[in-house]
Amino acid sequence: MKRIALAVILLFAVTSCSTTKLLPEGTYRLVSNKIAFEGEKLPPAEVASYIRQQPNKGQVFGWSPALSIYNWSNGSGKGINKFWEAMGDEPVVFDPTSVRSSCDNIAAHLASIGYYGSKVRGEVDYKGRLARVKYIVEPGKRYPIDTIIFDVPNSDFGAAFKADSANISIHVGDYLSEKALEAETVRGAAVFRNRGYYGFNKNHYFFEADTLTDRTKLYYRIRGYTRGEDPSFDAPIRRFRIGEVNIMHPEGIPFSESLLRKYNRIRPGSPYNERVINSTYNRLSSLKVFNNVTIETSPADSNTVDVNIILSGTEQLGFKANLEASTNASGLLGFSPQLNFFHKNLFHGGEWLDLGFTGNWQWIPNSTVSSTELGVSAQLSVPRLLGYPIARIRGDNIPRTEFKVSFNYQNRPEYVRLLSSFNFGYSGQMRRNYFYQIYPLRLNVVKISNIAPEFMSTLYSYPYLRDTFEDQVDAGVGLMLYHTTDPAVVPKTSYHSERISLDLSGNLLSLLNPVLPAYDHPVGKMHTLFGLPYKQYIRAEANLARVFRFGWNDGMAVAMHLVGGVGYAYGNSVAMPFEKQFYCGGANSMRGWQARTLGPGNDVMNDAFRIPSQTGNLKLEADLEYRFPAFWKLEGALFAEAGNVWEMGTTPVTWSSVAADWGVGLRVNLDFILIRLDAGFRIHDPARAEGDRWVQPRDWLHGSSAIHFGVGYPF
Repeated sequence: MKRIALAVILLFAVTSCSTTKLLPEGTYRLVSNKIAFEGEKLPPAEVASYIRQQPNKGQVFGWSPALSIYNWSNGSGKGINKFWEAMGDEPVVFDPTSVRSSCDNIAAHLASIGYYGSKVRGEVDYKGRLARVKYIVEPGKRYPIDTIIFDVPNSDFGAAFKADSANISIHVGDYLSEKALEAETVRGAAVFRNRGYYGFNKNHYFFEADTLTDRTKLYYRIRGYTRGEDPSFDAPIRRFRIGEVNIMHPEGIPFSESLLRKYNRIRPGSPYNERVINSTYNRLSSLKVFNNVTIETSPADSNTVDVNIILSGTEQLGFKANLEASTNASGLLGFSPQLNFFHKNLFHGGEWLDLGFTGNWQWIPNSTVSSTELGVSAQLSVPRLLGYPIARIRGDNIPRTEFKVSFNYQNRPEYVRLLSSFNFGYSGQMRRNYFYQIYPLRLNVVKISNIAPEFMSTLYSYPYLRDTFEDQVDAGVGLMLYHTTDPAVVPKTSYHSERISLDLSGNLLSLLNPVLPAYDHPVGKMHTLFGLPYKQYIRAEANLARVFRFGWNDGMAVAMHLVGGVGYAYGNSVAMPFEKQFYCGGANSMRGWQARTLGPGNDVMNDAFRIPSQTGNLKLEADLEYRFPAFWKLEGALFAEAGNVWEMGTTPVTWSSVAADWGVGLRVNLDFILIRLDAGFRIHDPARAEGDRWVQPRDWLHGSSAIHFGVGYPF
């Protein structure tokens, strides 16, 4: 009861401050802009961004936390008041002149998309010191195109134009629109610059529409001079070829000259092609060796273009760090740091070397129960397909060959595990924002030692667990496909992403079963390689994420995330390796639980594990998160999640076995990095006794919640 009273007092303190007390005398605070349509209805978002003055951003159900914080100040700008003003958001003082300019702005935009003669008016509602503006929009008339008349120079360019005529984006029947005409000029100009017409741009296009009759005529003209120039400058539109190509880079960045020439696709004597120039730019930029890549072009004569490629250096050495931490009401603490050192030009050809160090510590205070995990890795990434000539790679991005070696040591109360790994594969970009990783060879060797006697008894009672926690070889292939519409570290726009991964292991080794040694297992004979049983399984996982941004300056967002994964062990295995099994909980999954403390299904925590290790071969999860700006660099979040892992054939998938939680989050968004603190509270806990699985709020601070610290958005 005391906590509820305190929350009410704090809420009252935040919201009770007047939001107009700091306004200059005789002025009003702009509260809202509303849009109403008369006649044809359009989405309000079509014109909302053309309103000149916007109210305070970051409003949650009409309340702006940042504005309230600003009004904690007395307006003096001194001491603590200066701090409140810096942390908060100054009230927007309504400017009556902005209404007229906004109306004109909206009408101009409507004309650009084909609504000519639109009428827009604004109405202001004053109440106290607050102003609310309503914009009434009456879209104008639209003109369908009846006839298109082309007027293009009858020359070499005319033949090129005719060859592209099927791709023209304006057609009879389309509505006349300045925006559509502009898009056609941009499209067409790019096409012809890729076909040798250096310097050709959208200003060579001239459009004229006759709308005096019901049958609108559009005159589509191209000239040898540009808009704004005198027609006397008219000249033939010529095709150009590449002249000299010079590459300049700083002496402080040693780089193989022969490799630079191979990465460069611009060849002397070839027809000028802007796509090839952009491709060269992308290839050199993707090396991440140069801080800046500049490609300058200049005409040498009437049909030749010289090219200068200018490269500027950047730091070759660096490091990055990451940290995750979590705790729950039961007292279990988790701490996971990661540190990577990298060199971006190891052998003077854009080779990346990444040395990684990871750790994970879990413990229960005032107890001897703890676990330690340490890892070290070395990855070499070479910007080419080894054995395949760079000159034959035509894309904008250079694929990379990757080698990775890693060692992982884990000391738990139940056992000690050493995992040695070697991966060989390829990674790259198929096209814009589509990425792949292909691993023809994935090799893991697991050695288990110091198994506690009570844990050994459990293993012999459950063949599934025994097969998971034994010495083993995991040799197979892997594939990962990833797409995102915004690859930024902290995306600022609406975006979606999809990731699909597939692992196949043991199938090639199974062909050698007739000559491989075997031993008796409770479920049959198991074959070994170098004295270790090999794993045979298939594993697939899909991640889908959608983030919709809205509100002023796209400050708010609704994020949705779906995860589905399934694995199946067969042939020489009873279960997938432990590191390949699915789990829930942690900073990025079912945040009402710590990592590996949920599932499988309705199962309670396995007493054989002093530190949680709940896993399964099936995973389903759905996440929903509402993100909103608070003040300064701070963001808030509300989230809800549902899901679990299951062991197919052992734990049935039922509605009662689906876990659910909700939570709140606080994030510090520094643009280049986002630091996150989330608190998750369980709503439905399938591990509780039947009839008691719906968690009451009074239990949230008694074993039914978790706190997580992380870097970056959870999805």
